[in-house]
Amino acid sequence: MTVPTVWYAHVVLSFTPPGRLTDSENRPYFLWDCGLTLDEFRKGLEDPDPEVRAYLIGKLMRQAKPDDVFLFVRPREIRALWPSLTRYLGRTREFWSWLFETWEGQGRVWR
Repeated sequence: MTVPTVWYAHVVLSFTPPGRLTDSENRPYFLWDCGLTLDEFRKGLEDPDPEVRAYLIGKLMRQAKPDDVFLFVRPREIRALWPSLTRYLGRTREFWSWLFETWEGQGRVWR
């Protein structure tokens, strides 16, 4: 199985291969502290409650490889929920703030 190569802002992202993204019970590596499957996680990302989406996206951004975040959400979704999700970023908040500020300064963000 090949992993899709996605161009974002003229940079190739390096996603975790599908066979390594989940364990034998279909739980993503970044949800090590809860029992959600990948399908349940994806369904949660579509929840009508923006607070639920902010929590899950914040958890994703905090615990997954940065490139893998963009397998699940687009920067514009992050931007829309930014005020709500920053409290869930923990120690990664500075990194994500820096990344989006840098991209924004280059005219590359929020697509």
